[in-house]
Amino acid sequence: MRHMAIAAGLLLMAITSCAPASAPATGSAAVDRPSRNPSPDAPAEPPKTAHDVALSLPDLTGSQPVGTTSLHLTDTSRPDPWDAGSKSRELMVSLWYPAAKAGGRAAPYMSVKESELTLKNAGVTGVPADLLARTRTHAFSDAPPAGKARTLPLVVLSPGFEKTRSSLTGLAEDLASRGYVVAAISHTHENIATVFPGGRVVTCTACQVQPHDQAFWDKVGATRADDVSFVLDQLTGPRPKWKGSRLIDPDRMAMGGHSAGGASSVAALLKDPRIKAGMNIDGLAIVPVPASGLSKPFLLLGAQATRTPGGQESASWEAAWRHLTGWKRWLVVAGAEHASFTDISLLGEQAGLDTGATLPAARSMEITRAYVAAFLDLHLRGTPQPLLDRASARYPEVKVCAVERKSCA
Repeated sequence: MRHMAIAAGLLLMAITSCAPASAPATGSAAVDRPSRNPSPDAPAEPPKTAHDVALSLPDLTGSQPVGTTSLHLTDTSRPDPWDAGSKSRELMVSLWYPAAKAGGRAAPYMSVKESELTLKNAGVTGVPADLLARTRTHAFSDAPPAGKARTLPLVVLSPGFEKTRSSLTGLAEDLASRGYVVAAISHTHENIATVFPGGRVVTCTACQVQPHDQAFWDKVGATRADDVSFVLDQLTGPRPKWKGSRLIDPDRMAMGGHSAGGASSVAALLKDPRIKAGMNIDGLAIVPVPASGLSKPFLLLGAQATRTPGGQESASWEAAWRHLTGWKRWLVVAGAEHASFTDISLLGEQAGLDTGATLPAARSMEITRAYVAAFLDLHLRGTPQPLLDRASARYPEVKVCAVERKSCA
């Protein structure tokens, strides 16, 4: 029963990420959820006790060992948009980066408090509160960074609405093993819980705001764009907050994310000229691309079931596509669901959950890692990437879309 409780809780985590399309005339906004839920009659694996469940992320594909650390940053130039009584905006940021050597303490997936609150929010009972804190990662806590000054590209990742920054760890630490610095932002008041040093907890104030209409999502996009610019200031400015900041090449920086985080990348690219390229991973286009156009390279990567051109749920992508005037690709993955591009699907499958995806979660992670890395290698390193131009025999699940023909092959 405990095993089934874990699965049920992770299912709730998977289906509550949301980012709307452009608001309809009624003033409401569509919700960005998986295209289907698993059948309640779906067969489960034999029950396990909570202590039998060992969750882990896939092995890294790059050649470099990975370090990780967390930063507590305070932006005194603006109040928190979700807290009327605040005078500043506080953020927690996780960094992953190439490390000088392997060894030391493997980083927890999230803190014990974050694990406790995540499981509680998902309605999971009868399991250890530190279950997600015990999930195995491949990065070493506070390992010394490696690299030459101003040589490492920087990628900023933004999670889905209500999701912690930990949900993109599998992608982030893999990019670090390939020689990137990766910063994942916990957008305070927009996720289940942000835990600050000393144990202070801030929960999802924005989740209580109603209605979640287009004006609401405009605010989310603008807030996240401001958060991203502030983090870039703190990492590449004259008084950087991380000891490895000298390694970052400020001329090679990109931003992307999943769901609302990916959709908000448009706002960040429009706001900040330092960001050279952007990615929206299966998020509806909550921030419209202006008619004047966006000329920076942009990748749309999503589930075939919901993101194929011509479908009802792809309308916001088609509207954005028309105004993307630079390099652009629209790719869909057969058998994937909304959560397939994050750790949520992977960890849920390990716990015995039928997520509704027909593509195994480990394969989804492999594909996400490969195509995101190809996009970044092309636009931040200038390395040609045929993988992005045509169908690949190695990844037959991935379809390159011809938007004008409403088809993907």
